[in-house]
Amino acid sequence: MKKGFTLIEVLVAMSILAVSLVVILQLFSGGLKSSRLSDRYTRGIFYAREKMDEILLAEALSQGVISGEFEDGFKWRSEARRLEIVDTGDAPVPFYAYDIKVEVGWQEGEKEKHFTVSTIKLVAPEGGRI
Repeated sequence: MKKGFTLIEVLVAMSILAVSLVVILQLFSGGLKSSRLSDRYTRGIFYAREKMDEILLAEALSQGVISGEFEDGFKWRSEARRLEIVDTGDAPVPFYAYDIKVEVGWQEGEKEKHFTVSTIKLVAPEGGRI
């Protein structure tokens, strides 16, 4: 009597191997997709902070919305809005306050992703000092 595997045993082993390979490849693909998405979010955060720094370091600040696009498809939009400061009558308020928001967006497949940073900046009136 010869010893060996039957055809059914070989087919079952091949099926188990095929299913295992498909699962492993899907896990690998999911890891690559997560890595790419993480890289895009990191780049979006970098761009948002870069634009916010440009606005905060600018000589003059005024209300309004400006927008633009980076070379790699990321789009940005910033909005500066002057806040009303309640005057209590005790002493005049020696500054203006601006609410500044910067949003960076990008296309990820069919969905649009975005990241927003915001801050408040105090600005001396023209010719005044804080």
